[in-house]
Amino acid sequence: MTSSSTRRVAAIDCGTNSIRLLVADVSDGTLHEVDRRTQVVRLGQGVDRTGELAPEALERTLAASREYARVIAELGATRVRFVATSATRDARNRDVFRDGVLDAVGVEPEVVSGDEEALLSFTGATSGTATQHRAPYLVVDLGGGSTELVLGTTTPDAALSLDVGSVRLTERHLSSDPPTGEEVAAARADVRAALDAAAAVVPLGRTATLVGLAGSITTVTAHALGLPAYQRERVHGATLAPDEALAACDDLLHRTREQRLALGFMHPGRADVIGAGALVWSEVVARVRDEVAAAGGHLTEVVTSETDILDGIALSVA
Repeated sequence: MTSSSTRRVAAIDCGTNSIRLLVADVSDGTLHEVDRRTQVVRLGQGVDRTGELAPEALERTLAASREYARVIAELGATRVRFVATSATRDARNRDVFRDGVLDAVGVEPEVVSGDEEALLSFTGATSGTATQHRAPYLVVDLGGGSTELVLGTTTPDAALSLDVGSVRLTERHLSSDPPTGEEVAAARADVRAALDAAAAVVPLGRTATLVGLAGSITTVTAHALGLPAYQRERVHGATLAPDEALAACDDLLHRTREQRLALGFMHPGRADVIGAGALVWSEVVARVRDEVAAAGGHLTEVVTSETDILDGIALSVA
């Protein structure tokens, strides 16, 4: 039951690789989680190549949406916000997705811009563990189709959305198992070009604490911690030295899919794209470390947060 000053809300984040649900009670700007779940549906399958959402990807996503609608109704959430990000932004046939979600959930999905995605990610991250560390924070939300970089303290000072992500880079470059040196070099070149553009907008050298969000980064962190199975409470708020994060990234990148699946913390739907996710994260960590050093500082902390864009969406609903 919720009190008169508490509002039960539901947030759905539909990205390129996964669709996630958070039902929470919000009181005085504070979230109290009721239910949180994730399904890997790979909505962005082939979008980078075809410019359209594939019929089978749409069906997987709408099936998950119908299940989430049932959970929302059972838990009695009174407000719902459904946010769609990179894959849907890029797709010519997003109207089919919109109509399907409206029918399944009863609300129209909002295809948010990269700027709003960055703001929601920053809000979610700074509602949780990030504020226990030194500001300014560089919040990095590494998704399947895009990666958002947001620098700020209580609110964003600078942000940019980059068209690099775990699914996009896997489909574009990393076709071998494990990826070849040539494939890795091509993927790194893409990420470095994107980070060059980011550095012109977001002053990376001002970063005091680097905060990573979303499945690729939480998986890298679980690997760095040596977890036998995924433990959200261990991953949330985990602090790694930059070299620890980079070593975990490198190891995951060069494993085969079968070797990744053997890791107890690995979600089966992420095993084929985690190499690209780890590659993006390694490039971000190394670039931020170097930019901070060039500015006369020293990056000592890479923090992982399990509060992210989903929490930001829930707060925005309330």
